[in-house]
Amino acid sequence: MVNSPAPRTLIRRPKVEKEKEPKAVWKKRTALFSRWLHIYLSMVSFVIILFFAVTGLTLNHAEWFDGKEVVKKYTGKVQLKWVKVKDTAAIAKLEIVQYLKHTNHLKGEISDFIIDDNQCTLTFLGPGYSAGAFVNRETGEYKITETSQGFVAVMNDLHKGRDTGKKWRILVDIAAVFMTLLSLTGIIMICFMKKKRFNGFVLAIAGAVICYLVYYFLVP
Repeated sequence: MVNSPAPRTLIRRPKVEKEKEPKAVWKKRTALFSRWLHIYLSMVSFVIILFFAVTGLTLNHAEWFDGKEVVKKYTGKVQLKWVKVKDTAAIAKLEIVQYLKHTNHLKGEISDFIIDDNQCTLTFLGPGYSAGAFVNRETGEYKITETSQGFVAVMNDLHKGRDTGKKWRILVDIAAVFMTLLSLTGIIMICFMKKKRFNGFVLAIAGAVICYLVYYFLVP
């Protein structure tokens, strides 16, 4: 009788968990963070991007949105002691500016305050807005011409940051930073998409080349 071989006992080795490579973890975290930042930056800057996109069109085709100017004229008189002085340095500039703005409901910021022998010339500027005042130094009488150019002109000046004051220019800088970060996070995201990375960069390069060719051949 032949003895059958003893059954083999299978020895299961304990599974050794592979340690995650630091490089792979870094890639994953970078991709997730870029995606998170891109999504929320898009939502925060949605109105900003829409505003600059629409006003870019209105700027490029100003003739389509040529609004009617509204011109108003005012007359009045400031206190004579503010302007009828021998020393021009003693002219009450601040009082004159505040009085003209408050009395005639002028907008914008004071851009120029020019003093001549016979009169003071003041210029107020704002987005889509201007007002010029002439104050007679002998009598204190003034004449103001106020010009408003309409809603689209206001939006166009806000786009350019012209006559908008320091606070609005800071907002334009913040908007530029937001849009820069939005673009950079989009580039970082596509770097981690293996299937779309090549096509994405090809399209980005093609877009840059097209812009350059349009500039080189079509721009005078």
